[in-house]
Amino acid sequence: MPAASIPAPNASTRILGIPLGDLGLFSSLLMAVAFGFLVFFATCFIAILALFFWNYAGHHSVNMADSYRYFALPAGVAAMALALVVLLSLWARRRLAGTVRG
Repeated sequence: MPAASIPAPNASTRILGIPLGDLGLFSSLLMAVAFGFLVFFATCFIAILALFFWNYAGHHSVNMADSYRYFALPAGVAAMALALVVLLSLWARRRLAGTVRG
């Protein structure tokens, strides 16, 4: 393996090109909320499609609002809470180590 492809020991954590280890407090909060919204809308889309096919197959008619209430909202809140814990712990660890200026 060439030496140029080995990351530096202090290289930031990256997921899909996003430097998660270098985010500030506001950026961490914004990314957590954005992740929660992304999971909410993706779960809602999948739940609506699943309920549509369930109703189309002749089963008991289910209200489409249940996809928001019972599937998408809990998934979005859980994803946002998890993202808040992870991103704020990364920020706090950097803050306590003294590598954050603000």
